[in-house]
Amino acid sequence: MFVFGNLILAVAEILDVVLSLYKWTIIVSALISWVNPDPYNPIVRFLYAVTEPVLRPLRRAIGLRLGPIDVSPIIVILAIIFIQMFLIGSMKDMGVRIKGGVVI
Repeated sequence: MFVFGNLILAVAEILDVVLSLYKWTIIVSALISWVNPDPYNPIVRFLYAVTEPVLRPLRRAIGLRLGPIDVSPIIVILAIIFIQMFLIGSMKDMGVRIKGGVVI
C-alpha cells in the first residue's frame, strides 16, 4: 500500500508546484497590465494566452460592479490558495496515512 501512498504524495506535490507557478504567472500578468505593455511582445502574449481563459469568465461575471479595479486576479489567487491548503493538504495527509506514517 505504500506505493499508492507515494503516488498520492507525488501527485499532490506536482499539483502544488503547478498551482504555485500559475499563481505567480497571474501575479506577473497583473503587474504587467499596469504599464500598458506591447501586445506583440512574446512574453506578454504568453501571459495573456495562459491567464485570460481563467480570468475572462470572472471578469464577465463580476463586471464593473466593484469599480474600475480588476479584482479577478485576486479572486483566482485566493482560489488557488484555497485549493493548495484544502485539496492538496488533504491529499498529502491521505498519502501519509496510506503509507502508514504519522501525519504532522
